[in-house]
Amino acid sequence: MRVVLRHPKREVEVAGRRRVKELLKELGLLPGTVLVIRGNELLTADAVVGEDDVIEVRPVISGGTP
Repeated sequence: MRVVLRHPKREVEVAGRRRVKELLKELGLLPGTVLVIRGNELLTADAVVGEDDVIEVRPVISGGTP
């Protein structure tokens, strides 16, 4: 699968099927710090991603006025 990371911007290829939480662990990312997206679908940590998927990983950003 192709994994597109947005911060810092880079792309990596990962072989095989796995759960999102396993993928994040391999990439050294904590599940609560990123959003994982396939197409227009926000994925949970237990979702399974596969060889033909293109996955986007975006950092969680919060903000606003106090």
